[in-house]
Amino acid sequence: MKRIAWGITGSGDLIKETYDIMVDIKKKTDIEFMVFLSREGETVMKWYRMWDDIQKDFSNFKTDAGPNSPFIAGPLQVGHYDALIIAPATANSVAKIAHGIADTLVTNVVAQTAKGQTPIYVLPVDQVRGDVTTYAPSGRKMKLKMRDIDVTNSEKLAEMENMNILTKPDDIYELLNIGAKED
Repeated sequence: MKRIAWGITGSGDLIKETYDIMVDIKKKTDIEFMVFLSREGETVMKWYRMWDDIQKDFSNFKTDAGPNSPFIAGPLQVGHYDALIIAPATANSVAKIAHGIADTLVTNVVAQTAKGQTPIYVLPVDQVRGDVTTYAPSGRKMKLKMRDIDVTNSEKLAEMENMNILTKPDDIYELLNIGAKED
């Protein structure tokens, strides 16, 4: 059985799509998930009215009480999990990771995991210069302009050791060798 650690940051962009894919994978496989959220990830899950769902759908569920609490980094560093997936990742988390700042649960877990052999996969929300379409918590479509600094940090992240960049939520299916969700 595979074990996956899934970290969620405070990004509303791509959260619904990512969540639906992770639930679908959980239903299709015997993968054991450990889900952990940054403080802002918790805020976004509540804002998007997904808080109750995530606690129901994922029994091994942890919230941020500090950069090393709950203690997740150690088991990831020594290979207890087969992969670390951070999806979606905010521009703030990407910038911190790209510049070696490990002051939140998610950024510390990435920094410590990178010192071991467990592969790390990150889905930055700011990857392409220009405008992107996303959805507000109400479901309303909205356009956002990606800042050059945020895209540059995503590019820097892609150059880091033991760091693999996901370009879209559907990439998680391929990563885990699972067929995509049927519409």
